[in-house]
Amino acid sequence: MKVAIIGAGNMGGAIARGLVRSGVITPADMALTVKSEVSLKDLRKQNAEWKLSTDNREAVEQADVVILAVKPWLMEEVIAGLRDSLSLDRQIVVSVAAGPTLDDLRRWLRADEVASAAVFRAIPNTAVEVMSGVTFLSERGASEEQRLAVKILFSSLGYATFVDESRIEAGMALASCGIAFAMRYIRASAEGGVELGLYPKDAQRIAALTVKGAAELLLHSGNHAEEEIDKVTTPGGITIRGLNEMEHAGFSSAVIRGLKACVKK
Repeated sequence: MKVAIIGAGNMGGAIARGLVRSGVITPADMALTVKSEVSLKDLRKQNAEWKLSTDNREAVEQADVVILAVKPWLMEEVIAGLRDSLSLDRQIVVSVAAGPTLDDLRRWLRADEVASAAVFRAIPNTAVEVMSGVTFLSERGASEEQRLAVKILFSSLGYATFVDESRIEAGMALASCGIAFAMRYIRASAEGGVELGLYPKDAQRIAALTVKGAAELLLHSGNHAEEEIDKVTTPGGITIRGLNEMEHAGFSSAVIRGLKACVKK
């Protein structure tokens, strides 16, 4: 399979690096585009085998899967610029941009003019770079074989699941925006650790490993989070005192409000 990533910035670059780590696509089978020569030089340092270019039209010609990773407000313009170079009868087009819907994408691609056109939305988080991502997938016009191909591609980068497009924004808030929320918790926890006497680098490492351990416990056991909390909150103990202080300050409410703020009204 040959993959073209149009817009290898933060997300596009994370996907490219994750695919290299996973081994599911060889670097020589990946074409990446960026807007500037400076960005090209940076990508060339990361992997000399990637086919790098500032020409979107050239990049998509040999691709089986075209991943559009440009900013949402640029998507229509970018599609218009490369539309004539796409072969929608054989190529799978995947947008990883928040915002543009499947209807938008199909309209901009003129996909309804091609009976077999397969258009996907994929909403990954940046942990795809280290093959620990979460990706939500939706499609329009795809065959089962094409659905499987896209599922395999993104599953190589972590967890990937198909959802109805109406649930994309909720998934994005929880997993994509959630990466930033988890990072903010780790930062706050590390800062607290420094105040308690730990060195900053040690505090951040401990906080990150603790979050990783908590996640692994839940994924391994399948338990509700509260069950695992109960195991470490002994009556009159320090953990329950700490949790109650956080709740008095609005911890759970703040997280829920933050998630809801990410979803358009």
